[in-house]
Amino acid sequence: MLIKSDHQPGEVMDMHNGVPVFFNGKINDTHGRHKTPDGYNLGLKWQCVEYVKRYYFQVYDHKMPDSYGHAKDLFDKNLDDVAFNKKRALLQFRNVRHEKPQAGDMLVYDGTSSNPYGHTGIISRVTDTEVELMQQNYGKKSRDTLTLSVYNGIYTIADYQILGWLRMP
Repeated sequence: MLIKSDHQPGEVMDMHNGVPVFFNGKINDTHGRHKTPDGYNLGLKWQCVEYVKRYYFQVYDHKMPDSYGHAKDLFDKNLDDVAFNKKRALLQFRNVRHEKPQAGDMLVYDGTSSNPYGHTGIISRVTDTEVELMQQNYGKKSRDTLTLSVYNGIYTIADYQILGWLRMP
């Protein structure tokens, strides 16, 4: 992780699997829309959604059929657990389940009263007790370590705002 106290918007602050994490500035700042050369919408520059969509595009050559929406909108709350999310063309898993999340999964947080848009990032590492999250637009923090709990064979990332994760089929 690059540690620097005076990042400028658009400056690389970290990297995972060759995909840079850019500093956004203030959480609500926007810097224009980021699109691929063929016009696929990656999102608003240096927001969290832009990072996860850019990551999936660069690492997996993946384009979501519906490329718009806030972070919380990536996860379809109306789908059953382990369902195919057609809008995102990804498998979707709820946060309380028999299977651990995996590195490369897209973690999705629900909105809150202080952040109605939610948040998202890429799971970069999973152990028996922790999940590391790579994220963009989370201030000066590009990585976060979350507790992974298991009880009677049920895994939960210990944060009530996490809806679940999405994965390549």
